[in-house]
Amino acid sequence: MNFPKAYADRVAKLRVPGGFVLVAAFLWLSAPSAKSLEIGLPVSILGLALRAWAAGHLEKNTTLADGGPYAYVRNPLYIGTLLTAAGLVIAAQRWELGVLFAVVFLLIYLPVVELEEQHLRKLFPEYDAYARRVPKLLPRLGGSSTRRFRWSIYKKNQEFQALLGFLCGAAVLIWKAFR
Repeated sequence: MNFPKAYADRVAKLRVPGGFVLVAAFLWLSAPSAKSLEIGLPVSILGLALRAWAAGHLEKNTTLADGGPYAYVRNPLYIGTLLTAAGLVIAAQRWELGVLFAVVFLLIYLPVVELEEQHLRKLFPEYDAYARRVPKLLPRLGGSSTRRFRWSIYKKNQEFQALLGFLCGAAVLIWKAFR
């Protein structure tokens, strides 16, 4: 998909406020059960693990991230976010939340991905070759990486905030399921 730059610039500003709307809808609509938690929370944990792996390889605006999960897909943080959200939707047992998350991903996150890729093309001359080799959103098999995960980069990227957010969401779901 190609979104007009003006649109992508506008919706990029909606990521944080949109997140608060999603959290409010999630808190209000979720109707979890023990079984839905058993299925959904592990999916979310896989998404968080992918995000963490990616965050430990991402030196923003310094080096082109092409190691770790970036050897398989150009946007592993967004794929991790999508998996985390999918797991929470499964755990919440509300199709309406799935539709809402999908709309936000399609209308806000995909244009932001395009903006970020435009920025990376300007910043790193080798980005075009990387983009030809590695798919945008669907991971390829057979990639390889020699770069190692670094906790210092993970911490610098403050990825622990995603974990804290997930733990709060999981706590709410568990409370709602067993109250």
